[in-house]
Amino acid sequence: MAATVEASCSEFLNWDVESSVCNELKQEKQLSASQRRCYSFCRRKSFAVFVASVQNGCQDKGTESWCCCGQTFSEHSAIHKHVAKSHNSEVQQLTEAAYEHLLKQLEQEAEPPKERKAEVADISAWIPDISQVSEENLRNGPGKVLLYYHYCLLDDPHVICAWQKALCEKLHLTGKIRVAAEGINGTVGGTHVATDIYISAMLSHPVFKMEKEDFKTSDGGAECFTDLKVGVFKEIVPMGVDPDAVSYKLAGTHLDPEEFHKEVEALLANRDSSDDTILLDCRNFYESKIGQFTRCLAPNIRKFSYFPDYIDQNLELFRNKKVLMYCTGGIRCERGSAYLRSKDVCKEIYQLKGGIHKYLERFPEGFYRGKLFVFDERYTISSNNDVIADCRYCSLPWDQYELCSTQFCCQLVLSCPSCRKKGRTACCPSCQRKGETQDKEASDVQHPKEECECTDTRARIPQDV
Repeated sequence: MAATVEASCSEFLNWDVESSVCNELKQEKQLSASQRRCYSFCRRKSFAVFVASVQNGCQDKGTESWCCCGQTFSEHSAIHKHVAKSHNSEVQQLTEAAYEHLLKQLEQEAEPPKERKAEVADISAWIPDISQVSEENLRNGPGKVLLYYHYCLLDDPHVICAWQKALCEKLHLTGKIRVAAEGINGTVGGTHVATDIYISAMLSHPVFKMEKEDFKTSDGGAECFTDLKVGVFKEIVPMGVDPDAVSYKLAGTHLDPEEFHKEVEALLANRDSSDDTILLDCRNFYESKIGQFTRCLAPNIRKFSYFPDYIDQNLELFRNKKVLMYCTGGIRCERGSAYLRSKDVCKEIYQLKGGIHKYLERFPEGFYRGKLFVFDERYTISSNNDVIADCRYCSLPWDQYELCSTQFCCQLVLSCPSCRKKGRTACCPSCQRKGETQDKEASDVQHPKEECECTDTRARIPQDV
């Protein structure tokens, strides 16, 4: 299948586009998850093909440059921004043609799925007896949010998925849980009573050899999530690399919060050591924007699935370096450090065990400053009063995220109370203009999410070398 995809991409510039397909793809949000991944792949490849097409014929000896619209660009970031801003329609046309072509090829090669007999596993033995616990204690009262992951081999992830769904529903927990053949990754919220029972059930399960220390906790409850989502996936953290190709078993050396703190302390004390040591933030840009370790390298990437490409395009940055990696709870470092190790360029690779979550429990006033972004309705939790971000409109200190006010846009925006009172509630001027006209121009057409300047003008993979 990979060969088919690559072959399809090489022909992008020669295809025509049917208007029916264009209209259909304008509603990308309505595509299934697998179709969206396929479409996203075509979009990335189309963008790369367009950039490559303006490089031909304008390369000087020993240098790399691109010629477009009468301008010459010598940096990847510059040509990427130009193409994203000035040639979005051409890239979109290539994307739609590629998507249609790829779907046709995959349909032709697809084989009828083999029938599999449905097996109903008995999960009742894994459901704790809570007959002595009142519904009141499970539904109401002070609560917390749990964050955890565990890598281990699961013979049948679907059975674990069914058990997790039944367990959480019985305890009235909400949240998100990913199950895969490589393990489990979850964050759930509920009352103290319910979450304690959940932890006990996880610790007593015969497959998961977990410890209580594996669970990170914070103040919250079931209200921190809109519902319960439990599913089976290829990866328990979506990096976009086959776990069989780059396994978590290749991960870097784990440092507990005390050990990591000493490493960062030494790095900050010795300015010269910064030349051969990199403190790497594995999270997305909107997470590191509101909180990060002092003097870290925080890639300007939008998704963790972009992390492998970031490493590939900035490989020289890590050559012969000692790397200290960190993320929210530790799981992204497991796969991220494994991917970096697979490149065999670093001198040493270490990762923060338990992530920022565990570090802040031990060092609330340590070297991590600002808020910690969390993927629930709270958006952030904090252990210190530092504000390192600012309002998108007036630049005053502000780090409380809200969703963009424009319909169908899923970007987060930092807009202080004063600016929000003035109606500045969108993520960018483009969305702000849409918001001002969408009430006047009612439309049934759903725009794809993130269709705004926030993504169009940002290079997908930044060059930090």
